[in-house]
Amino acid sequence: MASFPAGQWHNGATALRRYFGPVTAPTVDDVEGLWNAEIDAARVAGEEPYYKLLLEQYKMYTEMADRISARRGLTNTFFLTFNTTMFSAIAFFFKDTPHLSRGLLVFPLLGLLIQCLAWYWLLRSYRQLNAGKYVVVGALEQRLPASPYWRAEWAALGKGAEPSRYLPLTHIEQLIPMLFAATYLLGFIAVLIS
Repeated sequence: MASFPAGQWHNGATALRRYFGPVTAPTVDDVEGLWNAEIDAARVAGEEPYYKLLLEQYKMYTEMADRISARRGLTNTFFLTFNTTMFSAIAFFFKDTPHLSRGLLVFPLLGLLIQCLAWYWLLRSYRQLNAGKYVVVGALEQRLPASPYWRAEWAALGKGAEPSRYLPLTHIEQLIPMLFAATYLLGFIAVLIS
């Protein structure tokens, strides 16, 4: 058995934590560089044009954040359709061919587990991207007369910390690839045992 130097093991464990551990959410302090100092100085000279531009940027940016959420929904639809189709195809083809080697199931199993992992990471990436976008939305709202998302809606929902008030969809979404992966593994084990 090969032994690994302590540093390599630590790096591997760190990499696993990075990919599977909790996601840290950015804060408004992380987007300090949002504001252009030259524009802020010019703001004093003409408040109305400044706020019109700010409102336009806010509208555009919230639309971009909404599009990221729509893409996440399309990603989920694709992977749900793919997994449902694969699950049905495996059940259909292998029920009528019991003479096939069970070892052949290893190859589709590995492919399905890899795509479940890719699905999980895509959802995690979308979650991180949306978190960053909504922090910028919050920073923009600090300069607007009202803060409907950052101070009102998100606070009313308990900032996602209280599941009884609001359970963030991304937490539920990330369970689905893991459930499919567990189903594939348990199905494979059941076929090997039978």
